[in-house]
Amino acid sequence: MHIQDIFQRHRPTISFEFFPPKSAEASESLYSTITDLEGLKPSFVSVTYGAGGSTRGLTHDLVVRIKETTSLDPIPHLTCVCHQEPEIREIVSRYAEAGVGNILALGGDPPTGLKDYDRSRDSFRHAADLVAYLKKFNDSGGHPDPRGFGVGVAGFPEGHPATPNRLLEMDYLKRKVDAGADYIVTQLFFSNADFHDFRDRCELAGIRVPIVAGIMPILSAKGMERMAELAAGARIPAKLLRSIARAGDDPEAVERVGIHHATEQCVDLLENGVAGIHFYTLNKSSATRRIYANLGLRDTEAVQTARGG
Repeated sequence: MHIQDIFQRHRPTISFEFFPPKSAEASESLYSTITDLEGLKPSFVSVTYGAGGSTRGLTHDLVVRIKETTSLDPIPHLTCVCHQEPEIREIVSRYAEAGVGNILALGGDPPTGLKDYDRSRDSFRHAADLVAYLKKFNDSGGHPDPRGFGVGVAGFPEGHPATPNRLLEMDYLKRKVDAGADYIVTQLFFSNADFHDFRDRCELAGIRVPIVAGIMPILSAKGMERMAELAAGARIPAKLLRSIARAGDDPEAVERVGIHHATEQCVDLLENGVAGIHFYTLNKSSATRRIYANLGLRDTEAVQTARGG
C-alpha cells in the first residue's frame, strides 16, 4: 500500500523496524518475532539496509518474504553510499516487480573499513538525490502503482551528527521533502522536548509532510551505551539515567525502567497529535508488546480509538 494511503487509513501510524539476520537460525527467530508482532496490526514495518549495501540481498529477501507470507506492509531502507545508478535501478525495479509500495531513502554510512571512502564515486551524494531519482523512476512508469513508490526520509530531533548548524540542517531536510519525500521518520530520541522542538522547526521551515517519531526502549545498561554510539551521541535525560542507576545490576529492573520511560514518551506523543510512532524493535517482540499493554492498546485500531480517530 502506498504510504499516502497508509496515513489516510491510520492516524497515528504504529510501525516496527527490523534488521535482516545473517544466519538461517537468526532468520527463523526473527520470523517468529515478526509473526508475533503481526497480531498487533502495525500500519507498516521497515527493514534496514547494511552500510554500503552490505545486506542488500538479505534486505530484499526479508522484505519479499514479509510481503508474500504475512499481512504486513514492508518498507525497505535504501542508501546512497557505495552505489551507482544502475545498481539502484536494479534494486528498485525488483521491489516494484514484487509489488513493494514504499522505500525509505537514506544517505547511509560507508561499511566498516572504508571510513575514508571517496563519496565522489557514488551516483548519489545525498539522500535528496536518491529521493529525486526515485521520483524520476516513478515518472518513468517503473512501478505498477501510477503514483510509483511512496518515499520516506530520516529526520534528527537531536540534530544531524554531520550538520551542527541546526538552521542548515532544516534546509537539507527541506530539500529532501521538496525532492518528493512523502513522510519523515526520526532517529530515536529519549526526550520528547527534542521531538516537539524538531516538529516546530519543520513547520517553520515549511515542511508539511507527516513526521513519525522513532522510539527505542533501553533494555540494558550495555544497550544504552550502544544506542548512544549508534545514534551519534543520543541525549539521555538525567532523570532516566538516575532511574537506571538505581536499578543497579538488576537487568530486569533496568528493562522495566526503559519500558516505563518509552511508555511515557508514547503517551505524551499521542496526546500531542503525533503522526506516527516507529518502534526500533532490535528484532525482538517482548518490549514492544509490553509498551502496547502499558498503553492499554491491542492493535492499531485501538490506537485510533484512543486518539478519537
